[in-house]
This record gives sequence, C-alpha cells and structure tokens, in this order.
Amino acid sequence: MKSVSAEQLVKIYKKGNVKALDGLSLDVEEGTVLSVLGPNGAGKTTVVRILATLLSPDSGSATVAGIDVIKHPEKVREVIGLSGQYAAVDEILTGWDNLVMFGRLYHLSKSAAIKRAEELLERFSLTESARRPIKTYSGGMRRRLDLAASLIVQPKVLFLDEPTTGLDPRGRQEMWEVIEELVKGGVTLLLTTQYLDEADQLADDIVVIDHGRVIARGTSDALKKEIGGERLEVVVEQSQIARTMELVTRVSGAKATLDEGLRQISSPVTQGSSALIEVLRSLDEEGIHPLDIALKRPSLDDVFMSLTGHGAEEAVAAESGKKSKRGRS
Repeated sequence: MKSVSAEQLVKIYKKGNVKALDGLSLDVEEGTVLSVLGPNGAGKTTVVRILATLLSPDSGSATVAGIDVIKHPEKVREVIGLSGQYAAVDEILTGWDNLVMFGRLYHLSKSAAIKRAEELLERFSLTESARRPIKTYSGGMRRRLDLAASLIVQPKVLFLDEPTTGLDPRGRQEMWEVIEELVKGGVTLLLTTQYLDEADQLADDIVVIDHGRVIARGTSDALKKEIGGERLEVVVEQSQIARTMELVTRVSGAKATLDEGLRQISSPVTQGSSALIEVLRSLDEEGIHPLDIALKRPSLDDVFMSLTGHGAEEAVAAESGKKSKRGRS
C-alpha cells in the first residue's frame, strides 16, 4: 500500500520564474523509508512542502495516507509529522514548554499535552534538560526536540527535510538511531538529505532528483550496479606508473586510467577477486610493490556524480559558498 503518492507535480515560483518541480512523481510504500537525494535547488524541499500541505502545486496531484493533499489538507495534517531543515522551536521557552505548547496547538487537553510532552522528552533523552531554555541547548538537542515536536500526534507519515544538517558525527548517529526506531514502530518516512551515507544507512529506496525531475530510483545496491561493477585501484611510486598501467590494462581488459596527483591507477573489472589476485601476482613478478591496492564497489557519491555531473560534496560546498557570500553582502 502506498502511504505517499505524488503524480506529475509542477511548481513554478513566479519570483525569478524558477520551475522548482517539473512533472515530478514519486511514491512511498507503507512502513518504509524513501530517501530523496539531489543537489541544492533540485526541488527536494518544495516537494516536501507540497506533501505536508504548506504549499500548493501549480499542477499534478498527491495523496498522503490515502488523503488528497489539495482537497483535504486539514485531514492530511492530522496524520503527518514534519521536521524541517531548521529547528522550529521557541528559544526563549524551555523544552518542556515547547512540547506542551505544540500539544495544545494540536488540540490536546492540557493534561494530555503534558503527558505526551513528558513521554517524548524521555524518549529523546531530554528529560534532564527539559526545564532549560532552548537557547542553552546544543544543535543536536534542538534537532531532537524538533523531531519530538513533530511526533506529538503520533503520525502515520513523517517528513524529514535534511534532519541532520549542521550536526556533528555523534549527533547524526543519535538522530539515525531515533529514525530507525520510529520506522520499526511502523511510521512511513520520506527523508531528504545531501548526505549519501545517511541514505545508505536509512533508506529502503532512493530517489535522485535534479531540476525538479526524478532522474533515477532504486535501492542503494541497484543504483550502484547501474553505473558499473567493481573497480581495481592501485597506488605505486611515480617511476612504476607506466608499467603498472600496462599490467592493469592487460588483466582487466579495459584501459586503465590515472589520477596523477594520487598516483592511482584504476580500471573496471568484471572478475573482481580474480583480477585482484592476478594483478598482485603480475606486480610481484615485475618487482613492483604497490603502496596501496584495493577492489572497490561504486559508492552513492559515484552514482550522484554519474547522474548529476558532480559529487554530492561539491553540491554542498557550492551552496555553502553562496550562503557565505549572501551573508557578507
């Protein structure tokens, strides 16, 4: 059963005449995690805002938990949770006050709001800091509280828009554990992210979008297989590069390529382990001792690079540069 379904969504922002979505379609099976990958400006946040009833599409249709998001947005809001890119909590209030306030906004009675707030504070390991103002919280604590606020109504479907942006590695790992626990409890999750290891860790299925369109979909393994099999990589001394390239080309049956800066020779191979053993044997016979040798599967970043023309880290760095320049202007 599809918990989320979007068909041919189009959204054009009049200011700047930007087509954020260009006939985008996707769906999420009940009780699974769909990760939406894409560079900044690809349309990730726009599709989340439409599915969460915060934005209306110019054309197309969408349902969440079987409810039409355009015709019955108020009913959709009763069954979803949303955590955006930035924590939507009041910094002056305490964590306890924030969650009770959200409960009251969801029309819970005062006693029910207090009970739910205390349950969530315990679940997200925030009980000890519950009576402190949010402005004293760390980034990870704010993100956990924001996620807790999105669970006040125990949603059937949860939308997380880049939930770990700005968190340190420990904070990201903690957030991943919380997300995995929610999915085990039966929540359907649509997750947007720029972190490819996050999609690898959490997603049952991955959609890659660019320029407002879906350009690829599949499991992590399936997407990696689409761009080719394993690659043999060998690093040697400068004087040994030419001969090593000849050996790797002969064994792999494909022309080896060279990264001059790393002194790394690489080539696709079909018989991975056999090719590795054969290259090692050939190098030994030639008296060449590699500094490093490895057999590697494609990564999600390789997939991203193949589909969008640049790596995910480049996309994040480029957007960070734009934000920095805007901040100085």
